[in-house]
Amino acid sequence: MCICLSFQVAQLKLKDSPATFTLLSRRCTRRLGTRMWRRGANLEGDTANFIETEQLLEFEGFRCSSLQIRGSIPLLWEQIVDLSYKPQLRIINHEEMPQVVERHFTDLFQRYGETIALDLTDKHGDEGQLSAAYATEMQKLPNVRYVSFDFHHVCGSSNFDNLQVLYDQIFEDYEKQGYFLIDKDGKILEEQKGILRSNCIDCLDRTNVTQSYFAQKSLNIQLQRLGAFASNEYISMFPEDYLKFRTLWAEQGDEISLEYAGTHALKGDLVRYGKQTVAGLIKDGMSALSRYYMNNFHDGIRQDALDLVSGRYNVSKSNPSPFQLNSFESLSYLPVASALVIGGLTLTTFSVQQAGRNAQVYVSSVVWAGVAAGVMALVKANGRQFCSRPRLCRLV
Repeated sequence: MCICLSFQVAQLKLKDSPATFTLLSRRCTRRLGTRMWRRGANLEGDTANFIETEQLLEFEGFRCSSLQIRGSIPLLWEQIVDLSYKPQLRIINHEEMPQVVERHFTDLFQRYGETIALDLTDKHGDEGQLSAAYATEMQKLPNVRYVSFDFHHVCGSSNFDNLQVLYDQIFEDYEKQGYFLIDKDGKILEEQKGILRSNCIDCLDRTNVTQSYFAQKSLNIQLQRLGAFASNEYISMFPEDYLKFRTLWAEQGDEISLEYAGTHALKGDLVRYGKQTVAGLIKDGMSALSRYYMNNFHDGIRQDALDLVSGRYNVSKSNPSPFQLNSFESLSYLPVASALVIGGLTLTTFSVQQAGRNAQVYVSSVVWAGVAAGVMALVKANGRQFCSRPRLCRLV
């Protein structure tokens, strides 16, 4: 089951030949959830943040459609919040891991045809270990072309055009997949024969940039086929229409990110302007801080709400409430701990400034420094206990 997540429409001029450009995204509800509490796949092969995005073009009675999908890496893995900025990724060892991956891509093949799986994750650190495990499982599957592309290494923070390296690597298979096309009389002229599946860790920021790049390539092919453009003309050569195209993709990325992560997408400037701007860097910094706060202190409650309204958790009068079974709420102690740390550091600073005058003040500064350090160590050691956690359903 899918629900409509994002819907945007723009009117393009195309050299005084008007066209309607539409972007439509649908979210799968089988593994619905928030950024940190729904990662990877479940045992049925359904993945978190699985979204089908359809790009539609209407021109002189002809209608085109091209699909792309995104979804979390289809392994069993988790990333539990613990107050750190980037919690550790952990692959869950399970005997059914190969079957989980197979179920996921079998479902994709039945629905879309042959799949190109783009893995945009880093190839070092925790992401590298997860990517390596993914690559190992993908070697066992038919009807899927797995492509590993380290987005951060190749594109950095602003080299959007370096995605041409990725496109050159797969363009033959990608263009063979084609697109859906019907004429004025409703006759089917072309059908899409496969799907491009993209993922990073969150399937948000890097994925948004990459999908918009491939969508632009597809749009150029369609407009050239319909005669709107000559073979040497591209949407990027028409500034007004190109801005509308990029704006729709940027807004779509924001809407997907707001539901999954609670903030606007990062790297939005790369989609909207093709480069990073100072204002965009500031906005990304604010969004990153907001994500940290939401993920650590709000998303547990949001996850419970999604599990409840989506029907994944069923209320039963015969069973006690999970909230009663988990009466201890560590989160309520976080303000007290924070106040002790801030107060301890403040008093330590004040005492140190006065320490030269007498030994008693010096001892006082040492005591308050010890209190602050002790509370900080306690919070760090029990970081998971101070975060908002879902109560209703298991992670997998």
